[in-house]
Amino acid sequence: MNPIPPRIAAFRANGADRYGLVTDNGIVDLTPQFGDRFKGLKEVIEAGALEALIAAGEGRASTLAEADVEYLIPIATPEKLICIGVNFPDRNAEYKDGQAQPSKPSMFIRFPRSFTGHEQNLVRPPESEQLDYEGEVAIVIGKGGRRIAKEDAYDHIAALTLCNEGTIRDFVRHAKFNVTQGKNWDSSGAIGPWLVPFRDASQLDDIALTTRVNGEIRQQDRTSNMMFDFRFIVNYVSTFCTLMPGDVIVCGTPTGAGARFDPPRWLVPGDVIEVEAEGIGILRNGVEDETC
Repeated sequence: MNPIPPRIAAFRANGADRYGLVTDNGIVDLTPQFGDRFKGLKEVIEAGALEALIAAGEGRASTLAEADVEYLIPIATPEKLICIGVNFPDRNAEYKDGQAQPSKPSMFIRFPRSFTGHEQNLVRPPESEQLDYEGEVAIVIGKGGRRIAKEDAYDHIAALTLCNEGTIRDFVRHAKFNVTQGKNWDSSGAIGPWLVPFRDASQLDDIALTTRVNGEIRQQDRTSNMMFDFRFIVNYVSTFCTLMPGDVIVCGTPTGAGARFDPPRWLVPGDVIEVEAEGIGILRNGVEDETC
């Protein structure tokens, strides 16, 4: 397994939103040093300062224990949060609609409020019991651009993170041509636990992606099997919209979501979902019912 590169996280501690370097011994809070310049990690990405943050934190003693922080989604207010659907061949086959592998990706938009952070609970709403999981790799744009060539795509990625693209399944079927209703319930999904800097193609081209529910492997594949690879995704998305620093693109989930079991296996309060990818880490979340 690839070693985990340096990790920069957004979190809440002592009543304030902060960011810092996550180490094996705790967190080095970098907000006192950089907070006057960068409100959050989006601003760090916009300034191209992620590596400067890492360098400032490396070798320093931790100032916070992980147990004393509440992880937040790494990019609090991206201009765009775009999701790629049906991006693994087995996932495409799950639909059993007789259609061949598509030549273009399915896509939809999510709102930041629909995600929570690492070690926080996903929220099941009272309107539906069909809360489902989808483990995915997400990329964070560092250098913006329009009509970015495939061969240049990796130059535009600043960092990697993970996503549990939680979905309310019956609501995605409320209309014929969109899934927005089922994809944007408050805190129905998660992003995190942190950002790792993107430095090399080996961090994306062929890494294992696994989702576990209560320790049971439900999804497992490799990014090399994606129908639309990361270079294609950056190229394609930037064809129709200008990508901006801090934009997040969630890049697709393997087969094995709860909806595809017979009977379906929906998430319930008390479940623990782990999304793991080589070289990035583990995003872990529980489940709770919404209190109205």
